[in-house]
Amino acid sequence: MPKVEHTPYKDGDCFVNYENKVFEDVKAKPGEKALITFHTVANEGSVGFVNLLQATRLIRKGFETSVLLYGPGVTLGVQRGFPRLGDEAFPGHMNCNKQIAKILEEGGKVYACRFALQALYGYGEQNLIPGITPINPQDVLDIILLARRDNAFILNTWTL
Repeated sequence: MPKVEHTPYKDGDCFVNYENKVFEDVKAKPGEKALITFHTVANEGSVGFVNLLQATRLIRKGFETSVLLYGPGVTLGVQRGFPRLGDEAFPGHMNCNKQIAKILEEGGKVYACRFALQALYGYGEQNLIPGITPINPQDVLDIILLARRDNAFILNTWTL
């Protein structure tokens, strides 16, 4: 067996230069908006959580930020927990719920399609995280068109 001669890494070491920022730190100009759409199932991959983090970052950069949950995306916005609502069954289990709560606390708006809630997933409006606004299914296209008309930054989140 070849011998590996390398000092083991220890806690606190870095593998990369994380302080070297290449691009300018963009901040929103007054009145700039952002819309993040979610057509993805909660906890089926990282994209839903990662783009909730992006929504939070956009708020902190000064963008008037809205989040749209439609299709399977409404599953990001329902209350969960085990054994009781709000209980975290394992570390990270409540990441999406906590991040949506943070978005709402920091001034973001979150909307959920009523059609997807009821017809596709069997949830009612009472299942939503408090602060999420339920919307008519015809509003799904209109919020996107309004964002486009307002020259908003739009990030679409899709998974199959």
